[in-house]
Amino acid sequence: MNRPDADTPVAAKAVAVDPLSLDEVLHETAETAHRRDRLLAALTLIAGVGLALAVPFALRAGAEFFLPVTAALVVAVALVPVLEWLERRRVPSGLAALLCLVLFLSVANIAIASIIVPAADWFALLPERIGRIRTNLQPVIEIYANLERFIDQTVTMLARTPHAAARTVTLETPNSLLDLLTTSAPFAIIQMFFAILVIYFFLSGWTKMRRRTITSRGSFSSAMTTARVIQEMVDATSAYLGTITIINVTLGLLVSAGLWLVDMPTPLMWGGIVAIMNYIPYFGPIVAALLLALGGLMTFPDPWYALVPAAIFVAVHLIEANIITPTLVGRRLTINPLLILVALSFWGWVWGTTGALLAVPLLIILKTILDAAGKPDIAGFLFEEGTLTGAAPDDPPAGQKVA
Repeated sequence: MNRPDADTPVAAKAVAVDPLSLDEVLHETAETAHRRDRLLAALTLIAGVGLALAVPFALRAGAEFFLPVTAALVVAVALVPVLEWLERRRVPSGLAALLCLVLFLSVANIAIASIIVPAADWFALLPERIGRIRTNLQPVIEIYANLERFIDQTVTMLARTPHAAARTVTLETPNSLLDLLTTSAPFAIIQMFFAILVIYFFLSGWTKMRRRTITSRGSFSSAMTTARVIQEMVDATSAYLGTITIINVTLGLLVSAGLWLVDMPTPLMWGGIVAIMNYIPYFGPIVAALLLALGGLMTFPDPWYALVPAAIFVAVHLIEANIITPTLVGRRLTINPLLILVALSFWGWVWGTTGALLAVPLLIILKTILDAAGKPDIAGFLFEEGTLTGAAPDDPPAGQKVA
């Protein structure tokens, strides 16, 4: 008796596969891969959020290191166009970096000297002018005094328990300005020297570093993208800082001329303060106006005339902020005001006044890099299925209708 199984070819033994079961297997496999991708993306998102929460505290705790390094890098990036201009004229990289550094230090020292020396005289004069300031502000002081008496009477009437005994807290402070300088000056000098070295070595090795970064890419398109990002970052940062510096110096000179016309002492000092404070958007001009009002109250006996210096600055600043700066800076460097406020609050909290001065340049650098590398779509990941990992398995391809 013949056995058909023994003589039948192997191919004939294959069992027919149900097409429906094959579709189910492929669907389950795709769905499993999709869930795995979503899990990996969620873990990446959680790690990114944790890193974003930890970085500010690390920057604040390590301000002695991160602050001078960051400030030096921002200044160095702003000086790159000057460096490249010198190198195109066959100046060696080391000498070109040294010339850029000398130029920056000369301008910075002139600006600081024009402000610090007269400001020391104003601080020395402040105790003697407290009486004049109180006299000029007497109407405002009386209003607040009456309000304070009203609040005290109201609290006394509503209070049912005796006030707790007041506690006295003693704060140890330096006994004199000399003690403060002797305790903080050496460390500040070390930080400044470290920042100067960072600027010099960054500039001296900038050309080689950029060439090495571009040539080390694996493909031509990657090299071109890297070169474009580097160039855009340098152009945006240097263009912003250069344009804003010219605007602020002009603003300071105009304010100085107006203060000279109204016989305000040391007008160049006030112009320098105005120019520096104008680097801080929104908050800087407010502080400059308050300082000018205080200086006017210290100088002039008439309270209304004492407000003229602040009024001059406000008038010039309104023209600068609404006409000149938008025209010169242009739309290419326009940043959302909300982002500027958040950056000012963040960097001011991390590094104080210096952080506020660095807020906008750091925001421009970060924005340029994110525009080239792509921004994470966190909202899309949270509220739209598969935004970070592509279309979900159940979704039909684009343009295909569902049967």
